[in-house]
Amino acid sequence: MHAPELSSSPAADTGSNQPWWRELNRYHWFLFIVCSLGWLFDTMDQQLFNIARTPAMRALAADSVAVSGGIVTSIFLIGWGTGGLLFGVLGDLIGRARSMVLTILLYSLFTGLSALSVGFWDFAFYRFLTGLGVGGQFAVGVSLVAEVMPERARASALGLLQALSATGNIAAALFGIALAFLGRADVIEGKAAWRYMFVIGTLPALLVLVIMRRLKEPERWRALAAEKTIRERLRAYTGELFSDPRWSRNAIIGLLLASSGIIGLWAIGFFSIDFVREIIRPRLVAEGLSPGDVIFWEDMWANITSVVLNVGAFFGIYAFSKATARLGRRWTFAISFVLALASTALVFGFLNSFGEIFWMIPLMGFCQLALFGGYAIYFPELFPTRLRSTGISFCYNGARFVAATGPFVQGYLRVYFRDLAGGDVIQGFRTAGLTMSLIFLLGLVVLPFAPETKGQPLPE
Repeated sequence: MHAPELSSSPAADTGSNQPWWRELNRYHWFLFIVCSLGWLFDTMDQQLFNIARTPAMRALAADSVAVSGGIVTSIFLIGWGTGGLLFGVLGDLIGRARSMVLTILLYSLFTGLSALSVGFWDFAFYRFLTGLGVGGQFAVGVSLVAEVMPERARASALGLLQALSATGNIAAALFGIALAFLGRADVIEGKAAWRYMFVIGTLPALLVLVIMRRLKEPERWRALAAEKTIRERLRAYTGELFSDPRWSRNAIIGLLLASSGIIGLWAIGFFSIDFVREIIRPRLVAEGLSPGDVIFWEDMWANITSVVLNVGAFFGIYAFSKATARLGRRWTFAISFVLALASTALVFGFLNSFGEIFWMIPLMGFCQLALFGGYAIYFPELFPTRLRSTGISFCYNGARFVAATGPFVQGYLRVYFRDLAGGDVIQGFRTAGLTMSLIFLLGLVVLPFAPETKGQPLPE
């Protein structure tokens, strides 16, 4: 028995005052769930890496953990940017759904292979290849949702999709907690728990079985694809993003907005996990714990930090989608950049106790990740259908190349400021974090040049 044919075109905007989700039909819900899961698993992979980075560097790297962790994160971000640009183009040329299948398979496969690493450089190579898939997922998933959802539901659906990605981060942290306890109970080797985390990262490949059977290309894209062959579209398409002043201006503005938030998160925010490790380590040692117990509780608090950060992120991202409906895109971005700067400075300047983890870290997660709700809503509104996947990917993933310098610089700043502080590791981390947090000012500088898109249909 065959499932009934479901439409992949956007439903008409009824203009009613009913909740946005009541305007969605069965296919809209199916599409939303699939794209949300694809992005959720993508972010789970990212957070598995953030949690496992320090234990992996302890096991694989010959140099300092801080410097090696920064280098491998930069390599991951370069892969992310490369894959994002590649699959952004493929999403426009061969279709959003087909590209989504490829990205999920790619990041699932190489996350699993990361568990088999024997040294720093093969681990870094697997992270680069994982980044290719991770980078491609956002643009194709967001394009699918933006092009199929009813106009009135689009911003809310995209905001919720991005908010749900925080649950992927939380899931990664919960897996980390479970594996830490299994290692403590000698069910698995404690020092190898990070390898099991990457094995868990292969699970998203199962989603491909669902996608391949029922997910369809949006009618907007199918109408465009029916007019010309891929070769003809590629010829006309090459360079168009930068040959038209309107699209090129939007691309540069989006790139700079994304660079501010991504550097802020990946070079500072996510390193709060390692910062908490440094804060609690001397206290654990002072309590007379064995080296094994010190590592166990370090890992435990790192996972707790990840959970509370992403609980804050969920509410921050969804709050952005609500605020932007009232204030508009530019004002909501402006408020978010200011709050991201203030909350990051608060954490790295003043966090000093266990209790502060439970309110400072969620506050920073709320403020920093709110920006990413804005990227999901705003970037699809900057480009036409024929360039949407590429344009989104250029903004969101092109920024990864800029952001790839962030963890590398931050790792060296930690060492530099540590030496200035007479070998004080925590003070070095604080000063590096405070210095790097100024990157959020870049977003504020760019905003006056950004177009306001509230209440406007997607460009064609």
